[in-house]
Amino acid sequence: MTDLASSPAQQAPEPPGADPGWHRLHPRMLLVHPVQEVLRAFPALLGAFVAGSRSGNGDRWTLLVLAAAVALGVAKWFTTTYRIGGEQVQVRRGLVTRRVTSVPRDRLRTVDVTSHPLHRLLGLARVEVGTGLSDRTDERGLRLDALGAQEAARLRGELLHRAGPAQAEAAPTRPETVPEADPETELARLRPEWVRFAPFTLSGLVTIGVLVGFVSQRLNEAQLDPARFGPLQALAGQLSERPLWVVLFGAVAGLVALATVASVGGYVLAFWGFRLTRHPGGTLHVRRGLLTTRETTLEERRLRGVEVSETLLLRLVRGGRCLAIATGLRVGRGAERGGSLLLPPAPLAEARRVAAAVLGRAAPVDGPLLRHGRGAARRRYTRALAGAAVLLAAVGAGWRWLGLPGWLAAVALAGLPVAWALAADRYRNLGHALVDRTLVIRWGSLVRRRCALDTDGIIGWNLRQSFFQRRAGLATLTATTAAGEQHYAVTDVPAATAVRLADEALPGLLTPFLR
Repeated sequence: MTDLASSPAQQAPEPPGADPGWHRLHPRMLLVHPVQEVLRAFPALLGAFVAGSRSGNGDRWTLLVLAAAVALGVAKWFTTTYRIGGEQVQVRRGLVTRRVTSVPRDRLRTVDVTSHPLHRLLGLARVEVGTGLSDRTDERGLRLDALGAQEAARLRGELLHRAGPAQAEAAPTRPETVPEADPETELARLRPEWVRFAPFTLSGLVTIGVLVGFVSQRLNEAQLDPARFGPLQALAGQLSERPLWVVLFGAVAGLVALATVASVGGYVLAFWGFRLTRHPGGTLHVRRGLLTTRETTLEERRLRGVEVSETLLLRLVRGGRCLAIATGLRVGRGAERGGSLLLPPAPLAEARRVAAAVLGRAAPVDGPLLRHGRGAARRRYTRALAGAAVLLAAVGAGWRWLGLPGWLAAVALAGLPVAWALAADRYRNLGHALVDRTLVIRWGSLVRRRCALDTDGIIGWNLRQSFFQRRAGLATLTATTAAGEQHYAVTDVPAATAVRLADEALPGLLTPFLR
């Protein structure tokens, strides 16, 4: 992506072969942009009202800030244009400083079509083009907010189901009619009973934490003390008369109940109507959302593999997710927002089925894995138990000489069997395989992941041995790729096995280094 800024008297050079026609956003955005700017300016409106009230001009200052926000929203529509050329997609925006963002069409990774409630009411949709920076926040990214819903769907198909450049240039930029949708194959659809997995995702705790932080920040800015409110003071007085264990139990139970409600609500809002389809043009299409609908289209030619992940809580109820490993999308960053998500939390069998359907083969998803031997098991037990022993020694010393409570030592002592169980689980989940030209790696305990990476997507190897690995005859073999997390490690595998695995996955690459 190139970002060219120029003054009003200058303009970025136009690439050869581009469509000379610039188009504006949909006229109905004149009703949306002012509302968005007013919402963003709400703190300024509140500050103007408070500051103006002291001089008796609160209404006047508030109206002035409101008029400025509305004018800024209207100006945004007049100063934003775009064009779709045969080789590039360009967006031009800016009032004082004109900025032109250009994206080569061969760099497109994904196309997201999002419709917020106000957009849906007006028949609009926002189009966002992913170019490999989709996991980062960049206000200058290529985003069209917003087009007509039909125009957004047509544009998505034009950008990803494109023909050759010559045909793209010859095609009209904004046709009068929308072409018929390609026939599609449904790979997955949300079932209402999957909502039972929502409380096991911890998303509710994250939501509560964000809300508490937001409210606390606003109270601090307004210099308000919540303890001064009458209802809260009365509640604090009643809790002070209860036993401590009753207060703690009630707080934990209330937190669990709130987290469950928040998790279920967030799951329904984010994934209701979820549908994964495959199109003959070589794309995977995801549609989801209750109030805000989002449609993500991913080119299969950029797909390098899939990942089935299971958090510890999801494992308790046999649940999991399926994610795409593709160039331009980082697994684990923004997955819940839909960038790499192929299936939300659902039954583990369903996640594996979807992964096999996306790959086109089931062996990398369900096939057996090779264990890493006693050396890898020893390292996991040694590291886990050593950490627990150090913690126990530190707490014991604090209890003996610093007067720490005795229950802390009991808790630290209970950490030894927990560490043992964690080490056993980490080793049980460790394994790898090479099947159907696919490198399969499984690891993790708190989050167990099984990644199936196409060997054609591996661009190099990194073989590393630490001091303790050398003494144990082990090594860590890392496959580097331009997709997903960009590196996938086969940890604590025998050194000879690591070299043989790398040579079998990419024959000839390591031949000059082998004896």
